[in-house]
Amino acid sequence: MSRPEIVISFAPELGLFVPSERRAGPTALVTDGSSSLGHVVESLGVPLTEAGRLLVDGREVSVSHVPGAGETVEVTAVVRPQTVPGAPLRFLLDVHLGTLARRMRLLGIDTAYESEDIGDPALAARSAAERRVLLSRDRGLLRRRELWAGAYVYSHRPDDQLRDVLDRFAPGLTPWTRCTACNGRLEQADKGTVGERLEDGTRRTYDVFAQCVDCERLYWRGAHHARLEAIVEGALSEFGHPRAQRSSGDGEPVPEDR
Repeated sequence: MSRPEIVISFAPELGLFVPSERRAGPTALVTDGSSSLGHVVESLGVPLTEAGRLLVDGREVSVSHVPGAGETVEVTAVVRPQTVPGAPLRFLLDVHLGTLARRMRLLGIDTAYESEDIGDPALAARSAAERRVLLSRDRGLLRRRELWAGAYVYSHRPDDQLRDVLDRFAPGLTPWTRCTACNGRLEQADKGTVGERLEDGTRRTYDVFAQCVDCERLYWRGAHHARLEAIVEGALSEFGHPRAQRSSGDGEPVPEDR
């Protein structure tokens, strides 16, 4: 029995993933006649996390559709902002995205992060168990079937990575409310209570502190205030305008004293 031939095309945004000969427009593809369209798309290099609607002869089909001879397939890009149904919007980042994780936490986004390489199966399983969107630059990881939801991080640069995530998912921003070290919530801390944990110079110089409710790490406005403030203000000006809060400057955030 002859194998069916289809015509397939990909949105320009997916050109990063597909072979160069398939980037210009529709091309012919011989299939095995039994594989799903989802499998066909992934076999050509595109993780399904990055594919939007799958159109066959102009009508939308599911990833389980088995393409038949003569069908014309169009693979679109994900529509932004992307909706993730069924759970609060939360994220899980792999070991290579530590800087992005800290910046997302700085903006108050619920962001779990694996600082060690625990392996693709464990990451995908955690995504499913905690219903978190897995962010990664590993295309193979994003193709794992047990994954709950995922997204490819397109840039190597943390500035661009953050803008991409904010543009794609439009998460709510509540800066200075999460621990950049562990993702726990920050609460205002009384200087008299935490003073014995501070170095003399810090105790003399600063009066406003916050503490993580999980790891008990302390935060205050210190030397890196301008750098952190620039990250937050840039994100707020482009992607959201929640109530104003103040930052620390030693690389750590702290809520406004009230």
